[in-house]
Amino acid sequence: MATPTTQVQEIITCDLCTKPTRKFCNNCQVTLCAECINKHVEKLDSLPHDIVPFKDRKVAFPECEFHTNQRCEAHCQQCDVPVCLKCIFGSHYGHKFKDMPESFNGKKKELEKETKEIESTIIPQYKKKNEETESKLSVIMAEFDEMENEREEHRKFWHQEVDTIFNTLGSLMESMRENHLAALKSHQSKINNCIPDMIQTVQQNKMIMKSRKVSDVTNYKSKVEEYRNMPTDIDIKLPSLKIDSVQGRELSLELEEYKASLTQTTLSSLTEEVSYLSLQKLLEQAKSITTIPTGVNPLYNVVCVGVDEVWVSGKDKTIRRVDIHGSVQDTFTTTCQYWPDGITVTGQGELVYSDYHNRTVNIVRHGRTEALITTPQGWHPGKLCCAKSGDILVSMFTTDFSQRKIVRYQGHTVKQEIYRLEDGEPIYKGGKYAVFVEENNNGDICTSDGNADTVVVMNKSGSVRFRYDGTPANRKKSFNPVHIVTDSMSQIIVADLNNDCLHILDQNGQFLRCVDNCGLDEPHGLTVDSEGRLWIGLYKSGEVKVIQYMK
Repeated sequence: MATPTTQVQEIITCDLCTKPTRKFCNNCQVTLCAECINKHVEKLDSLPHDIVPFKDRKVAFPECEFHTNQRCEAHCQQCDVPVCLKCIFGSHYGHKFKDMPESFNGKKKELEKETKEIESTIIPQYKKKNEETESKLSVIMAEFDEMENEREEHRKFWHQEVDTIFNTLGSLMESMRENHLAALKSHQSKINNCIPDMIQTVQQNKMIMKSRKVSDVTNYKSKVEEYRNMPTDIDIKLPSLKIDSVQGRELSLELEEYKASLTQTTLSSLTEEVSYLSLQKLLEQAKSITTIPTGVNPLYNVVCVGVDEVWVSGKDKTIRRVDIHGSVQDTFTTTCQYWPDGITVTGQGELVYSDYHNRTVNIVRHGRTEALITTPQGWHPGKLCCAKSGDILVSMFTTDFSQRKIVRYQGHTVKQEIYRLEDGEPIYKGGKYAVFVEENNNGDICTSDGNADTVVVMNKSGSVRFRYDGTPANRKKSFNPVHIVTDSMSQIIVADLNNDCLHILDQNGQFLRCVDNCGLDEPHGLTVDSEGRLWIGLYKSGEVKVIQYMK
């Protein structure tokens, strides 16, 4: 005996409650149960109502944007917009059209298909790729931990006098670790940021599919092509640490291009060997890779984020993220009354900026500003640096510019203040020009004092190690230091605005070289990316030069 087929029909409920619908108001385009008819009419008693049985309802097409009291009865295929009869014989004359019901049904089918693809295929692919990236992060961290342990085991066999060799090797390894992890975390962030947007799109699409308003469907704009283009995987190549040891007599170390060999000899000869190896890393002539127009003029600050992108800011409230091809990838409008004094990024790639007038240092999270630090009354934040420890170094100045200092914050707490020598004299000269700040791999705090035209480098405790006044470079004009950075070899690089060049020093203040051959017209902003390339912001032109200066 055949079993009868059971058909389940979707029950359409009243728009004012959850009971099954019985009636429909053609004028208001709402469904009504028997109990809610009077409630609807009384609530909108100033409007006319046409209450009919639900099966006799009339779906109202959207009103024309350009012609009053006209309904759109067709969809222009050429312009992809709803049109009324006046449009058809007017500005859309000669175009191809589809009846509105046909267009509505077609778009609804397309919407259903795309929503299914995003939900069932694309989102799972992104989640899987996110898990693969997380696994790569764990592997890299474990590999670097293993290399670090191996380095320490061999280090125990050697005398304290050769610690400088191992410190240099450790700094290089740490820099490599940070660069690799930063690249992967940036890639992971791109993937993660897409998932919530796609989930929201799926939810919105489902609401549209349930809607009985034609305009909700016809106005839908597809995002599926954007979602199909998943961020391209990045290739991470782990470095290898090679150690060859003859206990008590000889030790050779090799990490990528860095090589060191220790034998029973004097400390002075070892130091000379390290300096020679470091110098050999520099190219005889720096090479220009590309020039990027930013449209920011004048250009004050540049800071790398990820591998091929940089945040830039100038004399307006907006901070822009530009890639190596010159395309603007993102913009953020700050809370500043005029413009941000300084910008930097955290180890997680979050943008941080200083707001002079509000006396705050702010972080950008999910497109919104959060205040991290508020400086004391009478002091204003300027240039910034995010330390490897997660601390933030803030260059501060008084309202009248008479005093300047560097303050280290751990969260909201002041951890260190650097502003006076042991004899009580100020480290920095008062004046209107900024003091730029950067932390080196060995923990040194490197600053450039624009009022004294001097680079001042201090150790972790804030004691001055050395000063550099530009004399060894033998330039024609007076030394005018602005932005300062350090690289993976702990070299210090400072932009010289007056002489259109960069000064490169080793970590002990020894002058190594000037870079002046890449068309650096008034270099101001300065940053190093994860591949060891320099990005230089040119003050007047607003261009960013990307150069290679190391082998």
